Amino acid sequence: MAGGRGGRSLMGPFLVINLVVYLIVLGLAGWSLDKYIDGEQNHPHLGGNPSTSFLLMFALIAGVIGASSMLPGFVHLHKWTSQSLATAASSAIISWIITALAFGLVCKQIIMGGHRGKRLQTLEALITTAMVSQLLYILLLHAGICRSSYGPVYGSYGPQH
Repeated sequence: MAGGRGGRSLMGPFLVINLVVYLIVLGLAGWSLDKYIDGEQNHPHLGGNPSTSFLLMFALIAGVIGASSMLPGFVHLHKWTSQSLATAASSAIISWIITALAFGLVCKQIIMGGHRGKRLQTLEALITTAMVSQLLYILLLHAGICRSSYGPVYGSYGPQH
């Protein structure tokens, strides 16, 4: 691979996968929260327990912040400088932290048990997937620290060739 292309060739697929997962999380969490607010906790695809409302709210927050954190990632993919790396990395880390918080609520939801509908189980699986894929994306962003062929390193200025 050409210098600096190792991490860049993997960056695009991670960004697209994360964006799609976060958008699906937004859709599922929004639908589920709507049903939950309308008092349809016994809906066959929803169900839940006392932690469900918290899970849905944090899933919405994680989905919004996660999807919006992909924009600096796409800018970094296009520019590929240390300045865009700092922006993409900081927004990705914040997104991952909030997604990890939602994942903690997924664990609590599973531990508490009770009837969990198919859409709620799907939301739980997608939050887990988002957390893992976002962590891999962060590791890919920071791979340039170990080896400059993976991308721009911190402290380098200008375009990397």
